[in-house]
Parts: sequence; structure tokens; C-alpha cells
Amino acid sequence: MTNLATMISDLGNEFKASTGDLSSRISELEKRAAREPSGDMLYANGETIADKMVESAAFKSLEGGRVRGRAHVEMAAITSGNTTVGTGRSAATSLVGADRRPGIVTPAERVLTVRDLIAPGETSAGSIEYVKETGFTNNAAPVAETTQKPYSDLTFDLVTAPVRTIAHLFKLSKQIMDDAPGLVSYVNVRGTSGLKLKEENQLLFGDGTGQNLLGLIPQATVFDDALRSTGDTRVDTLRRAIQQVRRAEYRASGIIMNPDDLADLELTKDAGGNYIIVDPVEGGQGRVWRLPIVDTTAMPAGQFLVGALDTAAQLFDRQQVIFEISTENADDFEKNMATARIEERLALAVYRPESIVTGQFEA
Repeated sequence: MTNLATMISDLGNEFKASTGDLSSRISELEKRAAREPSGDMLYANGETIADKMVESAAFKSLEGGRVRGRAHVEMAAITSGNTTVGTGRSAATSLVGADRRPGIVTPAERVLTVRDLIAPGETSAGSIEYVKETGFTNNAAPVAETTQKPYSDLTFDLVTAPVRTIAHLFKLSKQIMDDAPGLVSYVNVRGTSGLKLKEENQLLFGDGTGQNLLGLIPQATVFDDALRSTGDTRVDTLRRAIQQVRRAEYRASGIIMNPDDLADLELTKDAGGNYIIVDPVEGGQGRVWRLPIVDTTAMPAGQFLVGALDTAAQLFDRQQVIFEISTENADDFEKNMATARIEERLALAVYRPESIVTGQFEA
């Protein structure tokens, strides 16, 4: 009797275990059925195969009756779905999605260098004023006792370098800012780069009219062609310009030229076929006559600038580059738009124009 009771108890436990396992499997199947269909089971418009079957005319012909039968559903659209992007199609409606690479491919950017050559400064005013000596009559001479001493003379001028603003704007939609936040950072980076390109052009060639800076080259001293000698190379011309700066009692600190001219300079060889400027195998610092060379496409080919740039000029930042976004500009709020502004304020003071020499390599 005891054995029979034990057997009945064991059978009951096995039955409970089996029903529990079956219940778990049914629950898992229900969860799978509730999940969204995978991308490869969707049509281009987002409908599933089941949706297509229910909407088919063959299925609807059976829906109202209780007869047994079969419904044939057209499946061609499944096998002929968008596999590539073509006319009237897009990556979003393609069964085979595009492999989107992260980020945005940017164009090449100029390496900015001119600002680094000039003495830095800051200001909280709207302009920079400085007194500049414009003339010196030196009549100093040995004199005898009790005789009249000669008079010398100094003349001065008050020079003003106004603070100028360099700026530009971008229009952005609020939706693209929400959907692609990385684009805002991209606009910031590219917009700032564009601003700095204009700054470099202004530092070199600004003519001082309107809202332009008065740059280095318009204020520089023109190279003295009388210093040239027959047969001078580009290397010789640069040395003559350094000589001219030295004659003005200054010491040059840098050279600015176009990359094409620097290439011609570095490819110069002596009679033995050896490169004069640098060893192409070992490399070397970009220096000529002990001075660093800065090559920039902002400088036209064939032109150069040599000067004591660390003391001849100073660049004052009134407001460094800032990036701001507003939705209150014009009708931006009504149109879900935003305006991005990138700007800076700065002034350039050239104290000693005679210590900056500019000219052409060819006479």
C-alpha cells in the first residue's frame, strides 16, 4: 500500500513538472509573437507579410463565408522589393539599408600660421591708441665749453587701430538640430574655420577701409630693389630683405611665403646636385638664414614678407571667437528655425612698419 501511494505521488510530481515546462514554452511563444517583425519581413512601406495576406482580395473572399478553401496571395513584392536605392526610392525604403559611415567628410583646410607670428594682446576698449615717433633730427655733436649746444628734435603722431568685427551667420531648422545634434558642432567647427581664414587674409592684406583691418603688407616697407645683384636666387633675395630689416636697426624673426615658392626654395641644388636648404632623407626645420619659414596660401605666389614680427606688430583680442544660437531672430520662432552666429572682435597695431619688408622674388 505504501509503494502504491509513493508511485501515485511521483506521478503527480512528474505531471506538475511537465505542465510547468509546457506553460513556460507557451509563454515564450506568446512573447515572440508579440514582438515587432524583423526588418527583412517588412515591405518598403512598413507592412508585414501577414498584413499583405489579410488585405489581399483572395483572403477577403473567404472572410465572409464559412466554407473551407485556400487563398493565394501575391508574394512577388517580397522578392522584388527595393534592394538598392534608385528612382523614386530611398535608403529608408530599401530592404537592404545603406552602410552609413559616421561623421561628415570635410574638405581640406588651410593651416593657420600668421597669428602665431604676431605678439598677442587683449583689450576691453573699442580701439587701440598709441603714440608713434615719426621723425628724429639728431644734431648731437661735440661742443666746446661755454658754446651753444645744438638742438635736436623729435616728432610724434597719435595712431588709432580700431577694433573690427569679423562674423557670419547660419540658418538651421529646429528639427535638424534635434535629430542630428552632431551637426550643430560641425557648423561650429567649420564656421569658426571659415572665420579664421578671413582673419588671416585681413592680417596680411586688410586695406583699412570700411570695416577692414589695416594689415601687415599695406603698412610694410617695400623691398629695395637696389639691394639685388645679378644672378640672385630666391635664397639671395630673402637674405637681402633680412639685410634691409637689419639696416633699419631691427632683427627679423620670421619669413612668410607661398607654399609653391617654398617648394622651389627647398628644391634648389648646388653645383654638385645637393639640396641646399634641407636634406630630403633626414628632413630638417623649415628655416632659411636662421629664420623660421611660414608657408601659407594666403600669400600669393612670387611674393614674400620678412620682418621682426614679434616686435613690429601686436594683435589685440577684444572678443575671441564665440558661437551663439538664437530662435528669436526675425520669424525663426514661427518657422521652427534657428540662427547661428559666429564672430570675433580684434584690432591690429603695427608699431614699426620699417621693420617689415615685403616684395617680389622676381625684380
